[in-house]
Amino acid sequence: MRIRATVAAVSGALALTAFVAPAAHAAGTSPNVTFSNVKVNKGSSMVVGTAKASFAVTYTVTHPSSLKSTDFATGPAIYRGTSVTRPSDLFVSDEPGTCTAASTTVLNCKASLVFTVGGDEDLINSEAGSWTVGAVAVGTSGAKWVGGLGSAKVLRAAKLTVDAAPEPVKKGKTVTVTGSLTRANWETNKYGGYGSQSVKLQFRKKGSSTYTTLKTVKASSTGALKTTTTATVDGYYRYSFAGTSTTPAVSATADYVDVQ
Repeated sequence: MRIRATVAAVSGALALTAFVAPAAHAAGTSPNVTFSNVKVNKGSSMVVGTAKASFAVTYTVTHPSSLKSTDFATGPAIYRGTSVTRPSDLFVSDEPGTCTAASTTVLNCKASLVFTVGGDEDLINSEAGSWTVGAVAVGTSGAKWVGGLGSAKVLRAAKLTVDAAPEPVKKGKTVTVTGSLTRANWETNKYGGYGSQSVKLQFRKKGSSTYTTLKTVKASSTGALKTTTTATVDGYYRYSFAGTSTTPAVSATADYVDVQ
């Protein structure tokens, strides 16, 4: 759930979906808990396409023995800006974390960060990239926000296709390899061409498990790919994209060519 720094809502002890903006709690220290071992999506990037996406977050909460775990709720967050209490943008888990007591003072918790696309309060393209990880604890007396708990990436999902022709082909003849590189547009809720990106044409000989890079191809402004190579032996052609700071790496499902 996105929370804009300019929007104020009501905070509650057992709901993370109704906060006062974090700036209002900048001076708060209640409930008195600490967060550690925060891991977003098992340490992998959160890759979001054109549909709702949910990613697991695990974390540890330490609290005084005098504070009952039922007296507060917690959840993870990711933010951009100077700090979690003065963010330029902020996403918080929709629901409180589910916690299991490891001792009288330690809770092992899990929650989810959920992203949707195509709406006013959802992800926009400029938000792809790195975020800082934080967390919040909400009690009856207010909320405690903690930042600087690590980093996480939210990336725009990519797709890559390949088609090698003709099939079959005579040895020594030309094989034309076409394809397309697209990525999710979070504002239109569709995939669009990812233009002017460098993509590798790779080949795997039949019976082998290793791909060899034949050449590097530059995608057109619309993400279209086209190049040629010489047929030598039976095998599989694919395009492979290394990824960028906003888009993950992706490889096309290989296309087999029979050389006669």
